[in-house]
Amino acid sequence: MKTKFVLDEYLEQLWYMKEAGQTSINTLKRNLTDSFDATLMDKLSKEGFVEISSNAKEIHLSDAGEKKARQLIRSHRLAERLLHDVLGTDFENGACEFEHIVSLELVNSICTLLGHPKECPHGLPIPEGDCCKSSDKTALNCVIPLNQLKLGTSARIAYVKSQNDQQIHRFESLCVRPGVTIKLHQKYPTYVIECEGGHIALDNDIAANISVWQGQ
Repeated sequence: MKTKFVLDEYLEQLWYMKEAGQTSINTLKRNLTDSFDATLMDKLSKEGFVEISSNAKEIHLSDAGEKKARQLIRSHRLAERLLHDVLGTDFENGACEFEHIVSLELVNSICTLLGHPKECPHGLPIPEGDCCKSSDKTALNCVIPLNQLKLGTSARIAYVKSQNDQQIHRFESLCVRPGVTIKLHQKYPTYVIECEGGHIALDNDIAANISVWQGQ
């Protein structure tokens, strides 16, 4: 089981490299630091999850490896959304084991529960699942950006998109977090919402990154 977890970590790192447009084995070694093991790379290659160049300098996920890594990343980033938005716990550390131990069915159930979010709390894309494709219209009807909410309407925050930890902490300091009910008082020249008994002014970019449950 431990070896499986380590192999999963390799596939996750290769997905991150794919997102960054990187293919160098040296980059993978740097990312894995002391945990890099050439024998595990050979194992992934023999099992058909990676393709290594003839000069052993470049590495790519195979179709099978990309499918596996995609599911791992999807599970991890959905776990971060669940822990951050619903449970309010440490999503960075709490999600680390999640992708290794849950079934595809459970991952899709969590995705549906959260309204099929597109990004993790850090703003990284969550790979789309079958549940997103089949329920896309329903999800869009349930969860909308704050800037599409009608004036004078109250709604409960579903999730907040953030590009970095600083933005996450900024939203939390303003009490703008999942589960909180807000009321939209103004859209121009800035958005003004009522939240936790206070009024907060937001620019359009920030308002667009706050998603709320429509009709709740």
